[in-house]
Amino acid sequence: MSSFYDAREQRPARSAQIPYYHARIRDRLARLVEPGSRVLEIGCGHGDLLACLRPAVGVGVDVSGRMIAGARARHPQLRFLRLPGERVDSLGDCFDYVILSQVLGEAYDVSCLLRSVQRVCHARTRLVIVHYNRTWQPILRLAERLKIKSASPEQNWLPADEVRHLLRLGGFETISCTGMTPVPVRVPPLSGIINRLVGNLPILEHLGLNYVIVARSLEAAPVRDDEPKPSVSIVVPARNEAGNIQRIIQRIPQLCDRQELIFVEGGSRDDTWAAICRAVEAYEGPMTVRAMQQPGRGKGDAVRSGFASARGDVLMILDADLSVPPEELPSFYEALCRGQGELMNGSRMVYLMDRRAMRFLNLLGNKLFGLVFTYLLGQRFRDTLCGTKVLLRRDYERIAARRGFLGSLDPFGDFDLLFGAARLGLKITDLPVHYKARTYGETNISRFRHGWMLLQMCGVAARKLRFV
Repeated sequence: MSSFYDAREQRPARSAQIPYYHARIRDRLARLVEPGSRVLEIGCGHGDLLACLRPAVGVGVDVSGRMIAGARARHPQLRFLRLPGERVDSLGDCFDYVILSQVLGEAYDVSCLLRSVQRVCHARTRLVIVHYNRTWQPILRLAERLKIKSASPEQNWLPADEVRHLLRLGGFETISCTGMTPVPVRVPPLSGIINRLVGNLPILEHLGLNYVIVARSLEAAPVRDDEPKPSVSIVVPARNEAGNIQRIIQRIPQLCDRQELIFVEGGSRDDTWAAICRAVEAYEGPMTVRAMQQPGRGKGDAVRSGFASARGDVLMILDADLSVPPEELPSFYEALCRGQGELMNGSRMVYLMDRRAMRFLNLLGNKLFGLVFTYLLGQRFRDTLCGTKVLLRRDYERIAARRGFLGSLDPFGDFDLLFGAARLGLKITDLPVHYKARTYGETNISRFRHGWMLLQMCGVAARKLRFV
């Protein structure tokens, strides 16, 4: 059984067909793939795409011996093999990223190909697929007949929903699916304006020549039942919350054997710091309870300071106002350990909330920003402002290493995590929580000032994530 159509052997190098079009694909994937990763590209052609991703270990496979020979000559620092995609499991290795760029339609058996790809994936691998938009089929065929475009072999014109279905059958979960490049040739300044702005608007993005799917393998759970439970650090930013400190300690559930609770106090006007010190000194339970004062200002600085001090494998944020009950943390922990997401995001918009928990304008703003973030990040959101978030330390360290995305705009720390996770292709999962009214103190949130900051952050995210 052949893996790709035999005509691929006679095809010219893809990078020579439409340079502008391929440059956009390279730029998009370079934003998705972390430099220094282990990368496998199936259908690598002359290896230019693989080389531009700057992998620490780069392996390209293709059925064309001529293309493999060219790739070896052009990029001697990488490894290239003449091998069908359905046999990459014979490599006996695992990769951080597997790239299938414009070759899925040429695969003889997509299910067989995905089964082979599964065997070179670990629990953190990202499968990145670039595929033709079926809407463009008649246009490209006409261009070939008019000799505007070089002829391509017959292929499967798979719509995006069919590819997502095949991924599900193959044991993969789709994280995001976005369109790109409605104008595949350089026509200054028209192509830049349409491709970066107009072509990335809702609905219109589905008119692009390609769509990009990022998926993850569900075959291997990150934590097996016979493995020890990962340790946990719960960071509690606390400003003007003196009346809640003792209740937090009393109500925090024991999630694992190695668990620490870190209070981070920041410029309180009441005696929050004294209350924290008294509670830490008096505590005699199974957790490690620590206290620190943040060096800067704002919840975002408190979260970053707490995470920098944390020792656990799993990092959690719990707001000190107790509006999200600490008793709900086990569901976040278990969902993360089961691999149901890689950044667990609390959602207050599902269950019935206390009448005084959220004012009408806040509720309206949350729903609006949920829709905006769903569009910007390509993943589903109902609530972006819930303070309860949980992720693995190793993922946080990857986010922190690429920090600077929002500059000083984020006063909360939530969006640093959300945008950073989206850039890394992490699966962000909403987890419903019960939202309670405050019983002590007043909110530290300013509806209008912080709402304006949120709009600014959306603008930055649109420019850096969408309009590219």
